[in-house]
Amino acid sequence: MSLRLWTIKIMVMYGTFFVLVDATQNASFDENYDVTWGSDHVLFLNQGREVQLLLDEASGAGFTSKSYFGSGYFKMKIKLPANDSGGLVTAFYLYLNTTVHDELDFEFLGNRPGKPITLQTNIFTEGVGNREQRFKLWFDPSADFHYYQILWNHHHIVFLVDDTPIRVFKNNIVKGIGYPNRTMQVVVSLWDGSDWATDGGRIKADFSKGPFEAYFKDFNIHGCLSPLIEPNENCFSQDYWWNAEEYWVLNKHQQEAFEHVKKKHMTYNYCTDAIGRRRPKHDLECFG
Repeated sequence: MSLRLWTIKIMVMYGTFFVLVDATQNASFDENYDVTWGSDHVLFLNQGREVQLLLDEASGAGFTSKSYFGSGYFKMKIKLPANDSGGLVTAFYLYLNTTVHDELDFEFLGNRPGKPITLQTNIFTEGVGNREQRFKLWFDPSADFHYYQILWNHHHIVFLVDDTPIRVFKNNIVKGIGYPNRTMQVVVSLWDGSDWATDGGRIKADFSKGPFEAYFKDFNIHGCLSPLIEPNENCFSQDYWWNAEEYWVLNKHQQEAFEHVKKKHMTYNYCTDAIGRRRPKHDLECFG
């Protein structure tokens, strides 16, 4: 069965409840987010329900959620810079700028015209990352808007693209493996990553082709509020819909779609890094 059909199945099996919840609101940018840098490189469209970030030689731009969260379902509709995007990084992630932090990353690494954009995911626990997984998507992410989603509860973290799971990180604290449980914000940015993003930094951003534009929609947030000073100890309670038992594991169809993505679209996995520079310290979380 094609991935398109798997995606349709996932939307029926996994996405229906998301749609019902989303129908209760249609937040504008200002309701949930603030621009944090590059304000002169931000353009608001459609009465604040769409945002354009610009990148040129002078600056990129970024924004963060007004609130902090301890669990939830986080999503953004994104259209990436088109054409020659080598060296560019567009990022959508959960993070808090503290010395010891947790982090959940979607990073889109640009490329030269005709070459695919790489989607990189990464997970930090207790300030330690190096858990990259990379994918070549089954569509051109610069041609149209697509949903990128993170489901975070006490049982697992799921990264999804248009409701299709592409990565699962299980809670294995009982095995001594760290699991993100710190308060985080939603962060979005567009910036110059020429020193590393494309072909190991060999391909640089060509600003003669700029300015580069990334677009963002859907500023609803479904998260458990967790203040910095007194973190909310109830964020993994089943009072929140994303913590319900039906979201503890992937169902059969989700698992099949997930395995298909890993087989056909994953291009790098820290768990099987041939160089071995990140093993054996991650063996337990990858294979245990």
